[in-house]
Amino acid sequence: MENFERHRQPLFAAAYRMLGTRADAEDVLQEAWLRWDRVDHRGVDEPRAYLFRLVTRLALDQLRRVKARREAYVGPWLPEPLITAPGVEQDAELAESVSMGLLVVLETLTPVERAVFVLHESFGFSHAEVADMTGRTERAVQQLAYRARQHVHARRPRRRAETVEHREVTERFLAAALGGDLSALLDILAPNVVLVADADGTSETPRQPLHGVREVAGFLVDMVEFWPPGLGVEVARVNGGPGAVITTEGRPFLVFALDVDPADHRLREISAVLNPDKLTRVGSSGHVR
Repeated sequence: MENFERHRQPLFAAAYRMLGTRADAEDVLQEAWLRWDRVDHRGVDEPRAYLFRLVTRLALDQLRRVKARREAYVGPWLPEPLITAPGVEQDAELAESVSMGLLVVLETLTPVERAVFVLHESFGFSHAEVADMTGRTERAVQQLAYRARQHVHARRPRRRAETVEHREVTERFLAAALGGDLSALLDILAPNVVLVADADGTSETPRQPLHGVREVAGFLVDMVEFWPPGLGVEVARVNGGPGAVITTEGRPFLVFALDVDPADHRLREISAVLNPDKLTRVGSSGHVR
């Protein structure tokens, strides 16, 4: 099983980008491992390509299975947060490929469009290789890749802020949000800031994204009295960008993923994951490379 273990991290990274949750990605990897174990490896000329094809087809099947479940989700659906390994932020392209914002956009693609985009854009496979992995013609893959790329770029045209700005902005936001400091929030939030909270109905959070500095700041101030006891705060790299893990009595309660405007160093997007089912693996290593 040496070949599988050698490629485990990139295989997980591909599955996570295609599926948006660590749990689903790990399920796909487990099934891929079992199937690889039954293969006569002497007949596999290119193990990496074979394994990516196997993971891709399993991920496509899984995406189709979870579609109905996600459509019935209560409130906004966000990807399962990934606490990324130190150093990921130094690779801007890598960080963007697992960013919360991009994964949310990928969720709006068809399963095959999403797989094609991930394999071609994030892992550099040729259209011919992607065609083999997805069971499509090369011409069809070219069209799918173009359509997916146009869709993504229309919704994610933004340049990310430099990493050196991230920690300071994150710490200022956390102090203001946890302390209910309206003035400080109005200063750190961009005028057109968006807040998306994912709780799947398990807590009192907005069922639609909040837009605008006044609405977002007001909500955060109102939430102060509902914070649970024994809060702990840890600034973290979440999906390759700035973020934080909020704990209560030592257990993950909330993960913030933040998007900083490079022009004025204000927050333009706040993703808040409170669904406890998506926080069970918080603290595990990232495996995004």
